[in-house]
Amino acid sequence: MTQSALFQPLRIGRLELSHRVVMAPLTRMRAGPGMVPRDIAVEYYRQRATPGGLIVAEASQVMPTGQGYPQTPGIHTAEQIAGWKRVTDAVHEAGGHIFLQLWHVGRISHSSYHGETPVAPSAVAAAGDHFTASWKLEPFQTPRALELEDIAAIVEAYRTGARNALAAGFDGVEIHGANGYLIEQFLQSRSNRRQDIYGGSIANRTRFLLDVTRAVVEEAGADRVAVRLSPFGTTNDSGEDDPLPLYRHAIAALSGFQLAYLHLIEPRIAGTGKADVLNDSAPSAAELFRDSWPGVLIAAGGYEGASAQEEVGKGLADAIAFGRPFIANPDLVERIRLGAPLNPWDRPTFYGGDAKGYTDYPTLETLNAAA
Repeated sequence: MTQSALFQPLRIGRLELSHRVVMAPLTRMRAGPGMVPRDIAVEYYRQRATPGGLIVAEASQVMPTGQGYPQTPGIHTAEQIAGWKRVTDAVHEAGGHIFLQLWHVGRISHSSYHGETPVAPSAVAAAGDHFTASWKLEPFQTPRALELEDIAAIVEAYRTGARNALAAGFDGVEIHGANGYLIEQFLQSRSNRRQDIYGGSIANRTRFLLDVTRAVVEEAGADRVAVRLSPFGTTNDSGEDDPLPLYRHAIAALSGFQLAYLHLIEPRIAGTGKADVLNDSAPSAAELFRDSWPGVLIAAGGYEGASAQEEVGKGLADAIAFGRPFIANPDLVERIRLGAPLNPWDRPTFYGGDAKGYTDYPTLETLNAAA
């Protein structure tokens, strides 16, 4: 393994990447009226685009009832498509590539966003509190269990979301199947108590993921579609007691689609310092599921430059997605390449607001000029 492992070219679907440092999808809650990306989003993504690099843009709801946080962008109206088109144009002008993450939060929604009871596979509320549309913390609401016709309609919304993303100029789409949102709610037994074809057995609980993937592949082509999973995540009251059988089945089933890539979130040790780090005492998710996935595998979660180079150098992952380091370092790719120190992120500005903590982080070039 050498430092150059991250800076070898990689074919992802129709794209030829010049390096393997990927920007992970990052919810920032800065959309404007109508959940349309604002001018400031154009600058944010432009700053982080690199020639031949891949950005996965923030999760965007495929329908109004799929929203679960204030000011998150959508991909279901003409105005949203136009707003995203300005972002993709900026990334492409910088020589970069960009996918859009397709999203439905399920039971993590709140009626304040759309005037309806949130929906989920079963009428099981998530534990804890959540932001309403007015940024107030309230307990999660008990969702309405989806009827079969509702499920079919949501699958079609994902299909339309993929069509809209391509119309907005995205190079592909990533289906959000992680972090306790709707697809993961179907996958996991703690949130899925159904007794029909979408519940019970692992095969049945995986059905919704596969239905969504099939619809999106039919719309966009398999080489422009990816899926993100978090086998060991506990976000939003998620978590499977024994995740290996479930996710091995799901990943093996997804492999039949010949997708552009699979994106796995690693378990992290939550710390109080500048970074959360990988649990070095346990194998990574990429290592555990590498044999189940014959295609391109992207790993994310807690990586630093050295650990990312090691994971790719060993062949456990083909690329590494960085989240919070990309928030604070618009030139993260160059910093990793040089082994340069990173800006610390400002956690209070992660969500909501304007330029502060969004487009005002300095690059190495600006820091050197100031020095």
